[in-house]
Amino acid sequence: MEEDIEVDKNFPLFYRKSSGDATKISRHPKRSSPVTAAAVETPKSFEKELNPDPTPTHLTFSDLGLAEWVVKTCKELGMKRPTPVQQHCVPRILSGQDVMGLAQTGSGKTAAFALPILHRLAKDPYGVFALVVTPTRELAYQLAEQFRAFGSGLGLRVAVVVGGMDMINQAQALIQRPHVVITTPGRIKVLIEQNPEDIPAVFSKTKFLVLDEADRVLGVNFEAELRVIFQCLPKNRQTLLFSATMTSNLQTLLELSANKAYFYAAYEGFKTVESLRQQYLYIPKNVKDVYLIHILNKMEKLSVRSAIIFVSTCRSCELLSLLLEQLEFEVAALHSFKSQSSRLSALHKFKSGRVPLLIATDVANRGLDIPTVDLVLNYDIPRYPEDYVHRVGRTARAGRGGLALSFITPNDVNLVHEIEAVIEKQLEEFECKEEEVLKDNITKVYKARRVATMRMMDDGFDEKAMERKAQKLKSLADKGLLKKKSKKRKREKPSQVLQDSSMFTFFLYLSLFLLVRVCFIPPIFVSQIWNF
Repeated sequence: MEEDIEVDKNFPLFYRKSSGDATKISRHPKRSSPVTAAAVETPKSFEKELNPDPTPTHLTFSDLGLAEWVVKTCKELGMKRPTPVQQHCVPRILSGQDVMGLAQTGSGKTAAFALPILHRLAKDPYGVFALVVTPTRELAYQLAEQFRAFGSGLGLRVAVVVGGMDMINQAQALIQRPHVVITTPGRIKVLIEQNPEDIPAVFSKTKFLVLDEADRVLGVNFEAELRVIFQCLPKNRQTLLFSATMTSNLQTLLELSANKAYFYAAYEGFKTVESLRQQYLYIPKNVKDVYLIHILNKMEKLSVRSAIIFVSTCRSCELLSLLLEQLEFEVAALHSFKSQSSRLSALHKFKSGRVPLLIATDVANRGLDIPTVDLVLNYDIPRYPEDYVHRVGRTARAGRGGLALSFITPNDVNLVHEIEAVIEKQLEEFECKEEEVLKDNITKVYKARRVATMRMMDDGFDEKAMERKAQKLKSLADKGLLKKKSKKRKREKPSQVLQDSSMFTFFLYLSLFLLVRVCFIPPIFVSQIWNF
């Protein structure tokens, strides 16, 4: 059921349900539908550029207006010429406009906002010059690496502020005013609230606010965090939104901008790159592990250097990693139940090539750029098409090829049809002989799964899961997003009461009958018991 949501006109503060002078749109709580032109009155300063021509072969980074040192850095990093999103967004950012860039994964969106920010920083260096907000911890660390690479000639100071790390050290790092702060919404909110005198002042002169993977950052779960962040930032800042998928809240926020907003879109809707092969395997649910082992054993034959296996839950992620370890595969697991140090360690092992397999939940489906990933395997089909687009975007990046393979069970058919409708492509069938798969692997896989299940029990995974669930429910309750259950006991329906009474009478007669037959009690005593 869709609901009416109001949008603050004080860009870029977003949805609220209070009454007042606001623009209404209608959206799904999880997925946003496109906003029609009549839904929002587009200001004259709003400019949209859709499906532009590819970047001319003769265009260079110096043609975008970037300083010579930036051009030299790009050359040293192997960036020969700007991508379309860089070509169209960099000059607009340099001119002082609010910008939103919508482009495919692997199209160079990070450089599209990092290069102009560093160009401006070099002219007037101070901290904190830019605040970058991103939805996941792993993506925050990757962005920090990229900023350091682009700003290597500046002596750039970057601070990463994410959950799972020591808050005292993070607060001290912020007070030292680094040039660029990269953060997740939850941790920066906590630091601001716990240090109301020191931390907000750090952002009083911030020039740039960047929302990377903006469609997810601007989701309703982060509303409270973003409101706290926005209150610390100056009004004359530039706001940059970048995403691979477009939602109505992004469209509406950009259209409400009062700072000559510019919207670059490489496409409309959802899109996957042409160099990506997308295939499926239709299999019974109870043999998914067997088929997985078969595919992994064929990695060399398929010319796959490394693969990411996406699952839907933390439990499945942990169980599958233990199962593969039992079968002597080198694997790393990445999910939110792990400590931050364990998550970073797993990602580092995979990026460095020490392990060829990464099993992950959707904490890894955004932005991660690992050139050696040749295969993305959807062990579980995602509930929403945009999550599928982000998952498969971990391969076939920057013009390279790649394979996305999805395991489809009878329960997943409708989800797959929805995905195909959104990406406007049909998945091709992956050739696989059932007899060969089951004959070679089924016995050892089932045995390994039993061992993996026992290891999870010994490690106390269920207890950790219960604690994590309690923390999550508390967090939702604190945000007012958890529906309270009524304590009043519902009255039983008359039909249910009558049914329960009939069942009681039946069992009473049956008991008395058995008592007479087995114990040889005279019928007269039975009659007296019944009357009593």
